[in-house]
Amino acid sequence: MLRFPRSLSSSSFIPTQLTLSRSLRQLNARSSSRCHPKSNNDDNIHRREDNQGAPLHLYKSKGQHILTNPRVLDSIVRKSHIKPTDTVLEIGPGTGNLTLRLLQAARKVVAVEIDKRMVETLHKRVAEKGFEDQLTVICKDALKTKFPQFDLVVANIPYGISSPLVAKLVYGDKPFRSATLLLQKEFARRLLANPGDSEFNRLAVNVKLVADVEFVMDVSKRDFVPCPKVDSSVVIIRPKAEIPDVNLDEWSAFTRTCFGKKNKTLGATFKGKRKVLELLRLSRTTCSTESANNGDNYDCSNNTAADDDDEEVDSDEVDCYSSSCSETQMSVFKDKIIGVLKSGGFEAKRPSKLCNKELLHLLALFNQAGIYFHDQSKPRVRDADNIELAAAFSS
Repeated sequence: MLRFPRSLSSSSFIPTQLTLSRSLRQLNARSSSRCHPKSNNDDNIHRREDNQGAPLHLYKSKGQHILTNPRVLDSIVRKSHIKPTDTVLEIGPGTGNLTLRLLQAARKVVAVEIDKRMVETLHKRVAEKGFEDQLTVICKDALKTKFPQFDLVVANIPYGISSPLVAKLVYGDKPFRSATLLLQKEFARRLLANPGDSEFNRLAVNVKLVADVEFVMDVSKRDFVPCPKVDSSVVIIRPKAEIPDVNLDEWSAFTRTCFGKKNKTLGATFKGKRKVLELLRLSRTTCSTESANNGDNYDCSNNTAADDDDEEVDSDEVDCYSSSCSETQMSVFKDKIIGVLKSGGFEAKRPSKLCNKELLHLLALFNQAGIYFHDQSKPRVRDADNIELAAAFSS
């Protein structure tokens, strides 16, 4: 009896996962954009890109996981609602599995990829399909690159840059209709969290100030090569047509204070000596700056102590400043803070339970009382390439 090799013993042969992965890599037809999660044992993974055996190293530490499920890729493109006239921004296209689908749906794709090896493979695949005139590739770090104008973002991004990249998009100066992002599942849950949820923190607060987030679907870790340790999720972020009129630096510093201990009552947070000293100093600086700008000879000494140092607050400065403050000044200012909390009914409330409307109201009450969280004398320069605000997205 003639016996076929095990891998060819049936006309209905279904390749094993290992055989499938090798075939995909050899044919270069299933290479795809990179995913995100970090992993250990990460920097020695070899993948074949063609039959000649030239190696393409995939670095797990850089989030290089190739998406191989065509149904997931097609669903991402479909859910993005791309118009034939759209320019799509793709961050981290990898070897182009998602890119090729975007090129079929959009007028133009701008792909930002830091890995030159990936760029070479991407150009080759796109040229073979005849889409080279529709593709622009920027071989730079997405966090340090000024994006051109675009209509949509559709991307499978490394997890390591998820937070600053989302910050750059939603707080940048480039208007866009939506961003469809494939993210680590845990990170996506934080984006989607609402007040009262265990995942609710500064990330959700800051994103929801300027955008709405919609869950699309979960994606199994088995849909990637090499297989990461965690599952992923697809979300769509849509910038709001109208956003609150609030100083973003002030908002960032305020939410940092509130969510440092998100389950602690606001009364307990603001009664601490160090926090009282910090706010006393900042409010003194702001009060002096506003008085100088208005040409007034206003004396702030009833509320604060004199301080000529207007650098950003840090622990050493707070300690130094405490020596110039009397117990009476600190007590008066502390009573002022608690008075604001009580007037709005916030003293016993916890940040993790408050919506953005309530947080904005509390910040307004503080500012109206002359209590500030950011050094107003040194406003930051903010544009699409400035990602300092990304620090506010940390939990």
